[in-house]
Amino acid sequence: MNRLKIFVAQNSTFIALLALIAFFAAMNPRFLTFNNAQTILLQIAELGLIALPLAFLVMSGTLDLSVGSVASLAAIVSGGVMVGTGSAPLGFLAAIGVGLVAGALNGLLVAYFKLNALVITLGFLSVWGGLALFLTNGATLTGFPSSFTALGTMSFGPISLQVIILVLFTLGAWYLLNRLPLGRNVLAIGGNSRAAHLMGINVQRTRFLLFVLTSVAAALSGVLLAAKLHSAPPTVGTGMEIQALTVVLLGGVALEGGAGRISGVIAGLLFVGVLRNGLVIMGVSQFLQTILIGATLVVAVMLDGSVQRLLKRTWSNLAVPAKPSEPSPAASTAA
Repeated sequence: MNRLKIFVAQNSTFIALLALIAFFAAMNPRFLTFNNAQTILLQIAELGLIALPLAFLVMSGTLDLSVGSVASLAAIVSGGVMVGTGSAPLGFLAAIGVGLVAGALNGLLVAYFKLNALVITLGFLSVWGGLALFLTNGATLTGFPSSFTALGTMSFGPISLQVIILVLFTLGAWYLLNRLPLGRNVLAIGGNSRAAHLMGINVQRTRFLLFVLTSVAAALSGVLLAAKLHSAPPTVGTGMEIQALTVVLLGGVALEGGAGRISGVIAGLLFVGVLRNGLVIMGVSQFLQTILIGATLVVAVMLDGSVQRLLKRTWSNLAVPAKPSEPSPAASTAA
């Protein structure tokens, strides 16, 4: 029974995902089609690029809520460079530069100056978002080179370029977490940063690197969104930080750090994608969709606490050895 509880707790998102798919399939037969599956993957590709590195940050015991604004600013800066120069590669380099600067600032203030990650990244959420609006005066950038906008529709057979990039990111994240020392270090830091430091792990440098990787991924996500839309609204990344955090927590990554699986993050990503797509097919209002996504985040936080407590209690019960049986009075007399 204990092992069944552990299995259900560790795979609750997969179970909920299957139940959600079954529900929408029963409500509308159009849901279970190949074209709709392609649509879901295409819709969640950019979100996944942010959620995967954000999961590593949360595993290490911290978080970044500025990623949505970083995506917006990167899209605006790269778009401005491309419109001015006509060069898509220069635009991509500009976007990476935005990600490097944003991530380095977060990492410097949080990892090295020990400032509160929630406060710092919320502050930069406003800074980068406001800067994107300031640079464009609230207008949408258009007129990108055709070589750039072609990326938004490029596909290899039935699979779009964005989905391929997401798959590559997923494989890279899995390999990093499960096969490289950095992955073990991330989990060790999230479990107990003081103990990790005593073990010789450079906690500050590791968290700094994670902030940089997360912001660069967010910048890349913003650029790919601009290519898909053939334009760059200054609010293109608005709300992505909440959606990405929802994905991470639904995926079973412990909010307090120290635990998480890439397969769980992908399950959380698919859950959010299926939920949004199913609601659209059912004709649910976009405003109600926003409410439900927010409610999903609340439920994810509640489940995170419950699951972690259940796992700790269950594992501790399994670790307690059974008490040796006391000898019977008859046996004692015989002895």
